[in-house]
Amino acid sequence: MHKPSGTWTTILDPMDQGGPYMLTARQGSENVTLRDICFGDVWLCSGQSNMVMTVLQITNASRELAAAAHYPYVRVFAAAPSRSDVELDDLEHIDLPWSIPTAENLGHGNFTYFSAVCWLLGRYLYEALRYPVGLVEVAWGGTPIEAWSSPRALQACTPSTRAECSKPCEGHPLPLRRGISNISPHQHFSGPQTPSVLWNAMIHPLLNMTLRGIAWYQGEANAFLHTDQYNCTFPALIADWRQAFHAGSAGQTELLLPFGFVQLSTYRQQSPQNSFARLRWHQTADVGVVPNARMPRTFMAVAMDLCDEHSPYGSIHPQDKQNVAHRLQLGARAVAYGEKNLVFQGPFPTRAVLEVTRALLNITYSQQLVWHRRDMPAFEVCCSSPVSLCRWLPAPMVAVGSHTVTLALGGCGTLVLALRYAWAEWPCEYQSCALYNTQGLPAPPFLLETLRSSSRAGEMELLRLRPSSLLAWGI
Repeated sequence: MHKPSGTWTTILDPMDQGGPYMLTARQGSENVTLRDICFGDVWLCSGQSNMVMTVLQITNASRELAAAAHYPYVRVFAAAPSRSDVELDDLEHIDLPWSIPTAENLGHGNFTYFSAVCWLLGRYLYEALRYPVGLVEVAWGGTPIEAWSSPRALQACTPSTRAECSKPCEGHPLPLRRGISNISPHQHFSGPQTPSVLWNAMIHPLLNMTLRGIAWYQGEANAFLHTDQYNCTFPALIADWRQAFHAGSAGQTELLLPFGFVQLSTYRQQSPQNSFARLRWHQTADVGVVPNARMPRTFMAVAMDLCDEHSPYGSIHPQDKQNVAHRLQLGARAVAYGEKNLVFQGPFPTRAVLEVTRALLNITYSQQLVWHRRDMPAFEVCCSSPVSLCRWLPAPMVAVGSHTVTLALGGCGTLVLALRYAWAEWPCEYQSCALYNTQGLPAPPFLLETLRSSSRAGEMELLRLRPSSLLAWGI
């Protein structure tokens, strides 16, 4: 297929995974030959500085770099940071052309290339799939989601188009959300933070690639700016990128392209701010778990228990990227590759029963529980009082069963309006949050309304749990 720019494209017949091959293009007497070609799956990795952190910067870096030589069928490519006010058809600069991994190109320097999360995800996938995996890094530290969003995606989160949509609307391809203020084209942003400049320069040039999935590690910037718009801007970006890569690849990238992401880790201990907690919640479109109706074919690596107070790169840059990538690849194998019976997310509440006279709340979880810390203030309840609609009080764990947690409501009595878990910037110490499953995956944070039901037997009252709107509770 010829293009007005003078370039051309062709689509090869499907090939079996493997390699290396030679690929030759001929026109008349002229030949161009590409050597050492592999056929396999390509994953794109994007986001900000925690995605940019290289293998040189992580825990056990020397061992990880030395292992690079054992994976010649995992190929790596890194675009150079670049921004543009208009959509580009090609990358302006490349940091690392398609390469076989070496210690040098995986650990080129701090916050350069190659992404540790991306590399480890690809390596773990290769170990599971046993065929070539290509990794494309397009990331830039300190950048908000607005910079990676197309104008079309940002338009989905303005009041005029948001209207009454809380999921993909008929006649409008993007998931929309009510109750969020307008995103001004340049409000509070400059340089690489400016809306759409990274979409223009780093994503748009890659749209003709055939992708198997996307890995995204971003959100720290939005924990400080436009936090409560993220429950719209993130689902909108996912939907828009999917459509764009599907169209740009002539339909070879599937329309519901698997999209994995890392839920924010930690930043400051004992911080009174809750913007990280709110951002984590918004990363799930205010549902708590993915996939969900607003975010189909997505998967999430919970990272709030992978804190790193003594990281030489600052506590906002934890060095344990192995567990991050491990949790991501579980989701990729389950969601992107359809691996059956693979547990890829932690336990989540399914019901609650209120013991009225004893002022206890029994929460049932979806999976068998392993509790690491029963003495930590992990749960809080929102209590109704004459002076406040919602007053958050600690709800200590008094018992943990195989699938249940019992909370003491204390001063709240039975006027429980909502329940939240791990709602803090730094909710626990390293791998020591309160609840995990038997596979070692942490229970994700949540914010749930407790709705009274008509089901009551004696002193036991069943409460319905529903994802809560932050705005409704003024949190």
